[in-house]
Amino acid sequence: MGVGHYENFPVASLLLPRRLRAPVRAIYRFARCADDIADEGDLAPPIRLQRLQQMQAQLDAIERGAPNAWPDLAAAVREHALPLAPLRDLLSAFVQDVHVARYADYDALLDYCRRSANPIGRLLLALYRRAEPRLEAWSDAICTGLQLVNFWQDIASDYARGRIYLPQSELARFGIDESAIAAGRVDGAWGSLLAAQTARARALLVSGRPLVRALGGRVGLELALVIEGGLRIAERIDAVGGDVFRRRPTLRARDWSLLAMRALRGGTMVS
Repeated sequence: MGVGHYENFPVASLLLPRRLRAPVRAIYRFARCADDIADEGDLAPPIRLQRLQQMQAQLDAIERGAPNAWPDLAAAVREHALPLAPLRDLLSAFVQDVHVARYADYDALLDYCRRSANPIGRLLLALYRRAEPRLEAWSDAICTGLQLVNFWQDIASDYARGRIYLPQSELARFGIDESAIAAGRVDGAWGSLLAAQTARARALLVSGRPLVRALGGRVGLELALVIEGGLRIAERIDAVGGDVFRRRPTLRARDWSLLAMRALRGGTMVS
């Protein structure tokens, strides 16, 4: 995901209905700003936390209908009856990014994904007027799967920020310590570790595929492309034996025709 954790966010894509593009841009801008506060530059942690608290105060103002610094987001919330809870969850995840750099196990990591990734899908379902429990469960699986793919894609850059999203329990299970990440060491154990992580992400993405058909139309096609993009990145990680240090696995121009074909086939994997 090329812009932090939101690379696969459908930022006002032409596949989105025109009436939804402005609210999608507003949600994205808010999420991108908060993510940058937590991650970018050389601000001291107390300053990062203070600025995130200020963003929380802006959400409170939006909730009260008071003047605020995010009029485009306020308009989206008002016009589309968007819930503020997912936006508050996003901020809580970014606050966590400021002071949490390691995750003990997958339960801890998935709790982070629940707040850092899943709110995006839930906000989009609210925009589509499809905030239904079954659809939300599929959306959560897709968003978490995309977040995990992004983590494995960005192991090197995250480590440069002092952060490791690979659960400590997974590192221990494969007999790997942090020195392997620091050195960019790729061996059999590392390849097995990354293969296990991409398999978990892939299973989540595939389990959410029924949402494509449930939404249908251009929105469903948009989602299918996003899912296939995440799956393709996982394939690329697997293809290099987990070596995400020498070249960050990304989508290339020639991938898009393949993704389109897979999406139009309902997500059927082809060679």
